[in-house]
Amino acid sequence: MKTLTLSGVAWLTLTGAAVAGTCPAATVADMAGVARGAYPQIFELAEYESLGNCTMEFAANPASEALNARIRGNGPLPAVADRIPAEPLIMTPYDSVGTYGGTFDALSNATESGTSDFMSIRHVNLVRYSDDLTTIVPNVAKSWEWNADFTQLTFHLRKGHKWSDGAPFGARDVKFWYDNLAVDSNVREKPKDYVLVAGEKIDVVVVDEQTVQFNLPSPKPGLLSHFANHYAQGFQPMHFLGKYHPDITATADADAKALGFEGGYDLIKAYYGNSDWMDTPTPMLAKPDLVAGLPADTVPTLESHIIISETTEGRHLVANPYFFQVDTAGNQLPYINEQDELFVGESEVRLLKLVNSEVDYKAQALNLDYAPLLMENQEKGDFTVDLKPEIAIGTFAFNVTSENLEKRKVFGDIRFREAMSLAMNRDEMNEVVYFGLGKPVQYVAFSPSPSFISEELETYMAQFDAAKANALLDEIGMVDVDGDGMRELPNGETLVLNLQVATQGISVKLVELAGQNWKDVGINNTVKEVTTDEYRSAQSSNQLDVTMYAKGQPLAVILGNAEVFQPPFDNYFNLRSGMLWGEYIDSNGATGVKPPEYVYQMMADIDAFQGAVAGSDESNAIGKRLVETMAHNLLFIGTVKAVAPIYHSNKLKNFTEFKTQSYAYYRSYPYRPTQWYLTE
Repeated sequence: MKTLTLSGVAWLTLTGAAVAGTCPAATVADMAGVARGAYPQIFELAEYESLGNCTMEFAANPASEALNARIRGNGPLPAVADRIPAEPLIMTPYDSVGTYGGTFDALSNATESGTSDFMSIRHVNLVRYSDDLTTIVPNVAKSWEWNADFTQLTFHLRKGHKWSDGAPFGARDVKFWYDNLAVDSNVREKPKDYVLVAGEKIDVVVVDEQTVQFNLPSPKPGLLSHFANHYAQGFQPMHFLGKYHPDITATADADAKALGFEGGYDLIKAYYGNSDWMDTPTPMLAKPDLVAGLPADTVPTLESHIIISETTEGRHLVANPYFFQVDTAGNQLPYINEQDELFVGESEVRLLKLVNSEVDYKAQALNLDYAPLLMENQEKGDFTVDLKPEIAIGTFAFNVTSENLEKRKVFGDIRFREAMSLAMNRDEMNEVVYFGLGKPVQYVAFSPSPSFISEELETYMAQFDAAKANALLDEIGMVDVDGDGMRELPNGETLVLNLQVATQGISVKLVELAGQNWKDVGINNTVKEVTTDEYRSAQSSNQLDVTMYAKGQPLAVILGNAEVFQPPFDNYFNLRSGMLWGEYIDSNGATGVKPPEYVYQMMADIDAFQGAVAGSDESNAIGKRLVETMAHNLLFIGTVKAVAPIYHSNKLKNFTEFKTQSYAYYRSYPYRPTQWYLTE
């Protein structure tokens, strides 16, 4: 018997017959002779063993037992082969097989504020977008298929997949998430748009332990894309939360009351919240006086890391010992042992921490304003800053349902919104805020623009024309009554716009320039920087004259999520307007303010758009009409589409260049952070 090595593969020869040895440690940089599989950069186990003509042997992080011991509620740890699925997902590292260990340092604004960037690092969902931002690939789900008319989506899950506490994961966890959380009015008052199809519920059917079907009331091809790019995970642990759900367990309310809660739903909300936002505070923060009596500190997860401590200052996480991914050498992922998330509300302090190399990766809330200082300190700080295209653009919206009826009358006049758009000097904004690297544009909802959006629509009313703006304001009857150079409302009342800026979502320099442009045509305003939480709270309570934030989504997101075309035109975390229109729609006319007819047309069109096959003549015609309605009514006024920084420590390995700096596609999710590792 003798051993040969060819293309990195060890072969044993015995009596003239060749049999495969251990699998080659292929990387994207060097595939070691292994051909590409069905999907880029990933393999199923049987597929990799076949292509590599090998048998994979699995290895665990040496710290697994110690990390597991820090997860309250977890029992003793089995061997790695008994922890990973029988069908693990094989991840091909970008540059090299990593080394275990280290703590990843992250920076967020506050609890539930500026956290999506960090969440995306540990995030998993049924599927995801590959780093080409075009191809949907398996993740939690091993495979899927549609029926012919896109009314039935079937997912096949991985045999032997386990939650972070070792309990089996399967199709019932998907159905539990949908039926008992996402559309249960006791948990969530109103279902989110993305769990519905044209406003109707989906019938989720458990076929067997590893097979689940989504039976749709009408076609929605974009449902798969939703699962590939959204933070809302299509599963929750029935074995854990179901014990306290009255529809699942007869003694749920009594059991929850014995632990100090009002009932089962109250306990569920302590763990899951009343939303699907991944960073809803755990009982460690939400119910600190009760957490000691609960079965665990947080809900079991399928993510790469799990929270083990949480305060108002930040969170700490450790690697999930049951994580379902391995690298091409058979090492269970993730490589990084721990994650530490620090909350810092002040943008200047966050910037200082980046300059001082106290953070391993950051993109969210990094405006281009910060780029010169960061790039100046790259070499000294041993970090890298990449400038990548943004998808969302800084956008302003006037409160068309203002509680002040005189303001509502003016803001609701299309001539006023046209004047405010024409008054903006976007070329100046581009030079001052974006260093000439951007392009003046109008908000058209889709970004980047699909083929059905013309250049004319992209720049509708985006030209600087102060004379036309002044003429429109004169036409409305807004004149300078008291001679101070600023226009009053048509009834003579003083108008001073309150421009509250949350720098997480928009550059304060951009807002200051817009404010000066508006003063130049006689619309007085004040600019005030506020925290993201303050901004969102004021926006939700309809208190702001103008709302402002980055806005715009790729086709892939809009195919599965209709929010940007339905009042109030987005969710709590983003830029909204027409709050009372949304209230009217939600209450079926019982409260709120009835929207104009064009809003109803957009709502009907987005349902039809999502029901059509993307790229078809039908889809393109509806899409064009949606954009025309949105752009021509200027509910949201765009500014400049530009670039923004992405920061990462040079000690962070297997980090690849992102294609965009954006929330779309869920930030770092396409770039496979589970195979990142740290060197000291």
